[in-house]
Amino acid sequence: MRVLMTSLAHNTHFYSLVPLAWALRAAGHEVRIASPPSLTDVITSTGLTAVPVGDDQAAMELLAEMGSDLVPYQRGLEFAEDESAQESDWEYLLGRQTLMAALCFAPFNGAATMDAIVDFARDWRPDLVIWEPWTYAGPVAARACGAAHARILWGPDVIGRSRQRFLEALRRVPEELREDPVAEWLGWTLQRYGCAFEERDVLGHWVIDPGPRSTRLDLGQTTVPMRYVPYNGRSVIEPWLSREPDRPRICLTLGISARETYGPDAVSYPVLLEALGRLDIEVVATLDSSQRERLDSIPDNVVPVDFVPLDALLPSCAGIIHHGGAGTCSTAMLHGVPQIMVPSLWDAPLKAQQLHRLSAGFHLPPADLTARSLTEAVRATVEDPAIRAGARRLREEMLAEPTPAGIVPALERLTALNRSNGVHRPCPSVMT
Repeated sequence: MRVLMTSLAHNTHFYSLVPLAWALRAAGHEVRIASPPSLTDVITSTGLTAVPVGDDQAAMELLAEMGSDLVPYQRGLEFAEDESAQESDWEYLLGRQTLMAALCFAPFNGAATMDAIVDFARDWRPDLVIWEPWTYAGPVAARACGAAHARILWGPDVIGRSRQRFLEALRRVPEELREDPVAEWLGWTLQRYGCAFEERDVLGHWVIDPGPRSTRLDLGQTTVPMRYVPYNGRSVIEPWLSREPDRPRICLTLGISARETYGPDAVSYPVLLEALGRLDIEVVATLDSSQRERLDSIPDNVVPVDFVPLDALLPSCAGIIHHGGAGTCSTAMLHGVPQIMVPSLWDAPLKAQQLHRLSAGFHLPPADLTARSLTEAVRATVEDPAIRAGARRLREEMLAEPTPAGIVPALERLTALNRSNGVHRPCPSVMT
């Protein structure tokens, strides 16, 4: 069959697609990756075939126009594990749907992108479109050409949960007061291509979920579980990565998300590194050149690196300190590494709370991140057997799921059931 995969023009969003794309290709299927042109070189560097569509103009114009004013709105997109106090609040749920449509979905799926991907889909005629959760050009293209379509998650399904709670509240609102920003935007977008909006356009015919079972949000949707397989981009294994550390190794990779969101003083690397320097541990800290320039000195037990493939580093680590990125969190869970998460945006607060509940890590909100709170969390990570056991349980859950290659037959069956384009192509993995 022919499979079109779509991604935001952001490396980490695309990286979540790569192992499944390889599995589909190895099974004999044709695979194309559609994304704005700025991602083309990244796509082709993986050996996959790129289809440049549209541009990033709408998203860049929004970010430039709003500037620092974007921060309060971003905070409206912080998802928590327990939102019971707000889950029935109509104004709150409506506001979140409005923010997601205006700040996430529409800017990253502009008219030029939609037109280009629909034109390609109508010409190439894919059987299946697989799209990461922000790339609504995927389901639109699928509807325009009659393909089946599925979301592939890179974290807990916060979009699906928020949508489910919104629809429950919407049914309780008088008809004359009802609003649905996501359906309105998707509706008039689909009308441009002769299609009428359907609710499954928001969440897909089914969802592919690479998370461990205990962190999934059960929304009653058809779900294909898949083992998470890390992809870190092109990398080289340095000799020191092959040597066992002589004391507990901690990875520090806070990135720039917290600093950009909460201000330049939210993450004080000199203070944090000085505190970690007093512990009997080895710290591998990912620091770019601008971060290093702000350091007067680096403690003897800190190994600064610009980049290191986490899939190669984490098996030797006793813990990791990070900001909650999708690939970082999933790679740590796969290797059974306890996590100290400093969550900033989107689903990171939810993941941090889940880790804490499952005794697999610590939740340190940026406002609570101090030298003392960090060192206490690191000591517990290294010394508490319950935390290590919790992290191992998450690893065992992930390893129990089928690999990307293992779910290909399920994708073939679901595609045959859901596509409406009348195209029939043999599925190599089920041929005799």
